[in-house]
Amino acid sequence: MRHVLPVLLLLASAHAGESPLPSAMPVPRVQAVPMPHHIISFQLDGRELTACHYDPADQRVFWHPIRASRDTSLTRMGHPHDPLTHSHHNSVWISHADVDGVNFWADHGKDLGRIVNVEISREGFTESTECASMQMVNHWMRDDDKSVMLIETRRTEVRPLDGAKSWFLIIDLEYSAPPGKTTTFRPSGFGLLGVRMAKTIGVIDGGGRILNSEGQVNEKAMFRLPARWCDYAGRITNADDGFAGITLMNHPANPSNPTPFHVRDDGWMLPCLNLESSIEVSAAKKLRLRYALWVHDGIATRQQSEEKWAVFAGLPPADLGLRKK
Repeated sequence: MRHVLPVLLLLASAHAGESPLPSAMPVPRVQAVPMPHHIISFQLDGRELTACHYDPADQRVFWHPIRASRDTSLTRMGHPHDPLTHSHHNSVWISHADVDGVNFWADHGKDLGRIVNVEISREGFTESTECASMQMVNHWMRDDDKSVMLIETRRTEVRPLDGAKSWFLIIDLEYSAPPGKTTTFRPSGFGLLGVRMAKTIGVIDGGGRILNSEGQVNEKAMFRLPARWCDYAGRITNADDGFAGITLMNHPANPSNPTPFHVRDDGWMLPCLNLESSIEVSAAKKLRLRYALWVHDGIATRQQSEEKWAVFAGLPPADLGLRKK
């Protein structure tokens, strides 16, 4: 009988709406959860929306999967028809084909480079009801002699707008060179933020659609032409409403906005950082960039993507200068 009484009192307090542990804090709806094998999982109410992969064995850091309200990823690893020479198409990734003659874009060939994570900042993790974020430092290194060419600070933020049906993946980047050095992003159509869509979303393979901020549709109409954003959308399930897409957004503070978008009907898109001109980076002359992916259910209209771009453009840039506690 003496064991029954505390249980009854506990049940009674719970019945009355009182917490059995008054000091317990609310669980953040959006979390950045460290996982085994160099992965940070971004979750909304316990369900993964995306994950950041930073295994040192890989050529670069990338995000995979990218999910809307269904569990099917809107992106994939690799080209559906050329898995070998396009193995560098890592879902959503950062790289560049010509950094002082070093190719960080490809996985095969000569003069290659690798983007290696060197720090996951403890102070860079945030979690709340509105968003979650994490910050890292990566080194862009030559493969042949392991020398560091660029120092990259990268912040990933997941910000739901309407649950999993509509959310932002916001990417803040800052580049500097090692002390005493100047590093140059040479002109290229391959860099900086690539998105490889799921096969069923591609125009050729799935009958999907590409739309940009200028109202142009599909590759032939918009290839390497300036835009503020580009949306790639199509079918991911056979349900009547089984459609979803991603609007890839260039920030107005980036070096060029609108910027040329490199898009393909075979399922990928990229806002060109510097298609025609070089960008020099040093310790004193840093390069600051900001991009976003609006992940959404359904086929977005031009007005909807433009409205979301305006929301993104109006958000204050993240502070990448962490203050050690």
